[in-house]
Amino acid sequence: MPPRKRLRSYDSAKIRSAVLGQYAQVREAVAGLSEEQLDAPTHLDGWAVRDLAAHVSIAVRAVSAAIDLPEPPKAELALLDAPFVTASLAEAVAEGSRALAAAERDLASFGAKVAAKLAEDLAATPDDRRLTTRLGTIELLPFLVTRTVELTVHTDDLNRATGLDIPVDREALAACTRMLADALAVKAPGGSTEVRVPPFAVVQCVEGPRHTRGTPPNVVETDPLTWVRLATGRTTWAEAHSAAKISASGERSDLSALLPLMS
Repeated sequence: MPPRKRLRSYDSAKIRSAVLGQYAQVREAVAGLSEEQLDAPTHLDGWAVRDLAAHVSIAVRAVSAAIDLPEPPKAELALLDAPFVTASLAEAVAEGSRALAAAERDLASFGAKVAAKLAEDLAATPDDRRLTTRLGTIELLPFLVTRTVELTVHTDDLNRATGLDIPVDREALAACTRMLADALAVKAPGGSTEVRVPPFAVVQCVEGPRHTRGTPPNVVETDPLTWVRLATGRTTWAEAHSAAKISASGERSDLSALLPLMS
């Protein structure tokens, strides 16, 4: 696992609102889908739209499930450790999502219950409450930040699979973008390359001569949604570059070997 990086400051009220708000957007959209649409395939291998919708509810329900458990003695997982442990959980996540999709045919009703309990739990739980989660033991606020990643990524997945245009909460997208940009800086520490994802994040990464002033010799710039897709394996560096979704200059600006961060 890459070394830990100091936690970026996140506004608790904004993160809590973003999680609840984005989940509401997804639930509303899923409620309007027909059975045929729910059973349609997605671009994720082996996943139907129904499975994906169920997974979003599982990701959100995980907060309440962790709050319901006894508090562990310490939080061993830092926020920026989280992206690097997800791959090992992929098979279990897929199995759980398909099982829930098969068991809960009324995903809208199920989601409403999940949302109501989460709102109640968050109102009564402080940010520093330690949680036992599938990722590891972690405090509530950083765990909620990981939920913004889940919600942002899978909202995009649902949009691509269904042709819907589910809005993405600005704060959820901002938190997701910043967390994944910081994760890149953890994976490839250094100061030779500047990665810009306006308007949300700028990070220095990649070993080499450190830039101190003026225009950096190695610069990568892209938009938030493209960055999220790159970091999570929804698109490749070559695909995004050929579509002019990435601006990259300098001999250390090719990040293809470092991506995806999560898969």
